[in-house]
Amino acid sequence: MAKKPKKLNSMRLLDANNVPYEVLEYDSSIKDAQQVAEMVGMPPFMVYKTLIVQSVKSNMPFIAMIACDCQLDLKRMASAAKEKKVHMAKHSTAEKLTGLQVGGISALMLMDKNWSVYIDQPAMELQNIVISAGQRGLQLRIPVMPLLNLLKAKIAEISQTDES
Repeated sequence: MAKKPKKLNSMRLLDANNVPYEVLEYDSSIKDAQQVAEMVGMPPFMVYKTLIVQSVKSNMPFIAMIACDCQLDLKRMASAAKEKKVHMAKHSTAEKLTGLQVGGISALMLMDKNWSVYIDQPAMELQNIVISAGQRGLQLRIPVMPLLNLLKAKIAEISQTDES
């Protein structure tokens, strides 16, 4: 019998708010979101990576969630966050700010920080997306609308497309 993954605070939060989810496990040595998508058998446009972005002026952190087959557009992100300029936090800075390992950063685990969360607009076209549970090796498949409501996320076009 396969052992059940331990319940993380992200799962407890979803349970407490009656948000259904499915736990997807993969090899915890994998850090690349595209490889994670392959390992959990989901298309890359459904697997969202969680990025930590900071204001250049104030160093204020923001959370950006985009599909793993996209790149964050820093100009669009700055505009969405009403900042003049933003930059990606270095891996070490992201880990220090969040207390989570890169590859296991989850907006659900950071709700107590009250950081603004931005989810890329294409998520609105999906029923479910897959996000980190807050630990490498565990992803959660969650319905989009309950997730947005729980995170109080802002919808914005923050990824680069082929046309941009």
